[in-house]
Amino acid sequence: MDWALEVVQVPVSDLDRAVSFYRDQLGFVLDHRTTTDQMDFAQLTPPGSGCSIVLGMAQMAPGSLHGLQLVVPDARAARQELVERGVDAGDVTVIDPRDGGTLFGFSDPDGNSWTVQEMKVRAGRPLIPLEARIGYGADQD
Repeated sequence: MDWALEVVQVPVSDLDRAVSFYRDQLGFVLDHRTTTDQMDFAQLTPPGSGCSIVLGMAQMAPGSLHGLQLVVPDARAARQELVERGVDAGDVTVIDPRDGGTLFGFSDPDGNSWTVQEMKVRAGRPLIPLEARIGYGADQD
């Protein structure tokens, strides 16, 4: 039996600000924003990921989620991209020269913290191949 982690709830205090950060600064795809009389939440997916985040539904205190991890093929290029988009990203650190040992971190406006791990192998073997991603995500407001 396959078990797929597909959604992680991220606790935020201001949904509009969080959507703007994750979509506009991190480049996540806005899959949908749902607003009704009973709820207001958004689902976003990092490009190339099979796992999305949901903002606005978590039962945790805003900023209390730590240890989320993204994987990229080039940490330095990813950090530069985020810095150019206005994200306060930490320095790239090499804790082990082997693939997987190069990291940097950042936090969202509420203080939820993320680590970005370099896995060069992902450049040639992404978890979700590009052809499987065509049309993935509606990028709605």
